[in-house]
Amino acid sequence: MLRATTIQERLWELRKDKGLNLEELAQQTGISKSALASYEANDNKEINHGNLITLADFYEVSLDYLFCRTENREQINTPLMELHLNDEMVALLKSGRINNRLLCEIATNDKFEQLMTDTEIYIDGHATSTFRTLYESLEEQRQTIIQKYKQAEDDFYSKTILAAEVKEEDFFCHVTHKTWDAILHDIRKAHEHDIDSTPDYSAAKKVAMDIRKAIQSSGDYLGKVWAVIFNMLGVDFYKLPPDEQKILKKILSKAPNIKNSPFNFRRKRK
Repeated sequence: MLRATTIQERLWELRKDKGLNLEELAQQTGISKSALASYEANDNKEINHGNLITLADFYEVSLDYLFCRTENREQINTPLMELHLNDEMVALLKSGRINNRLLCEIATNDKFEQLMTDTEIYIDGHATSTFRTLYESLEEQRQTIIQKYKQAEDDFYSKTILAAEVKEEDFFCHVTHKTWDAILHDIRKAHEHDIDSTPDYSAAKKVAMDIRKAIQSSGDYLGKVWAVIFNMLGVDFYKLPPDEQKILKKILSKAPNIKNSPFNFRRKRK
């Protein structure tokens, strides 16, 4: 559930969020396709200042957002007073002890408002008197039946009334538990195929992200995939003789995940 930590990753994310390929982005921004591709590459190429402003304006984000200095696309420098957070909450958010990004996803889930409403009703006791009245009424009826018919204590109808005597805390714990489960299910489903959910220190995560970008980017992506793999081994793929590169690309093209990739636009259909 991690987010971009470099300007290259952020530019790639923003373009994907827009549903654009590099050629389409070039047409809409006036920046060359090759320049845009280099901006998203991991070679730390210097980005033209004017193009940086153009991209920020196009994506409607701040330069701080592009530089990963903030994760807020729209709410920039909101005064703390407007958020009504106490000192303990601010300290917790700044401490790094909890996953703030996950907390944001929970709070912005469409079911969270209902969870908060039900929680507030329970905590403030808005329904306490109603539950107490219902409980006492049902129990009074049950006791009347038992006193009139001594054998009725374990009777079907007596047990039915007893089952209806739901306590306030039981009701709200059940309701909020269901809503909470639904929220967690939604978030887990949203990240079902998200490789960013692996630990930040994971080497596998970095390789997977690099390979994914290679497959999705334009150009000779077979070579790029090998470059990623060889880079992990400390070998520069592009310094290998052309014939060795060709053999490696041929081997890689036989991999089902590459061969059947929806991004393999150059593969001829049979």
